[in-house]
Amino acid sequence: MELDERKLKILKAIIQTYQDTGEPVGSRTISKYSDLKLSSATIRNEMADLEEMGFIIQPHTSAGRIPTDLGYRYYVNQLIEEKDQQVSEMKDFIIQKVDRLELLLKQMARILANNTNYATMITGPSYSNTKLKFIQLSAMDSDKLLVVVVVDGNLVKNSMVSLRRKISNQDILSLNLLLNSKLNGLSLNEINLGIIRELETQAGDYGDIVKEVVDAVADALNADGGDMQIYTSGATNFFRYPELTTSQTASDLIHTFEEKTDLENLVKQAIQDSQNAGEGSDSLRVYIGEEMPLHTMRDCSVVTANYELKDGVKGTIGIIGPKRMNYQKVMDTLRNLTAQLDIIFDEPDRKD
Repeated sequence: MELDERKLKILKAIIQTYQDTGEPVGSRTISKYSDLKLSSATIRNEMADLEEMGFIIQPHTSAGRIPTDLGYRYYVNQLIEEKDQQVSEMKDFIIQKVDRLELLLKQMARILANNTNYATMITGPSYSNTKLKFIQLSAMDSDKLLVVVVVDGNLVKNSMVSLRRKISNQDILSLNLLLNSKLNGLSLNEINLGIIRELETQAGDYGDIVKEVVDAVADALNADGGDMQIYTSGATNFFRYPELTTSQTASDLIHTFEEKTDLENLVKQAIQDSQNAGEGSDSLRVYIGEEMPLHTMRDCSVVTANYELKDGVKGTIGIIGPKRMNYQKVMDTLRNLTAQLDIIFDEPDRKD
């Protein structure tokens, strides 16, 4: 027996509210606290249908409804299906050996927000002593060359090089062999002037192209070469909590998530506090209310954790919610996620 989306949402709202209160749930409660935006009359009609179908019952006259065993079973089956889908999505990322770490982190932020019903942020990777893994030159047009640079952590950077003259496919192949044989496995500090001059000499007429390619490699290896990248998800979850939905509070929170500059300052503060406290790279930090480094989030709490993978890949994960957030669940989730990240990024390389 399948439920349409509206009935499923009402059933979920009844079960979740009953789990929290232990009291029969009425239509007015559902209309007030769910995101259905339906009238009490409409919800009563849907609840009557759910009762007729055996998913909920009315324990006594004039009472609200409570779930039946059938209702719980349907709810649990839906949860299992959702979790299986999320696991499948993660496995797809592993099987396909996703080269762009950013894609995986965006997916992680979305899944984390869905699982916790809070807002989430994940910083893009920064690198300690990053090394070059691969360079690929490919002709795009007669006057352009695509440079693909892959560094530790399978982070991919693309750039275009303008050509002053035509270059044959054979010469492009020779440049690829030359650059990879000389530069692979080197960090930015190890690519010195002597190596660059040797490359330019061996490239002959294409020494100018080598110079531009090396510049592209330097940009990709430079850990401080750009602003911190932050991926966010679940900002609309703020509206689940009445204490965060006043016009000014909601506006400040959404603005913070859109601009991200303040989030970057929050991450830097969390990293600095961890270092000052002598905490390990996997430590959790919790800021509650007035402890928050950001004035716009003084009505919230945030829990942060650092992830550190092989090849010097580092970043920070944060969960932001009301001060009454489920701290135990959030901290357990972050610890589990940082452990899973290690597995996800190690697995593809073991299969190579």
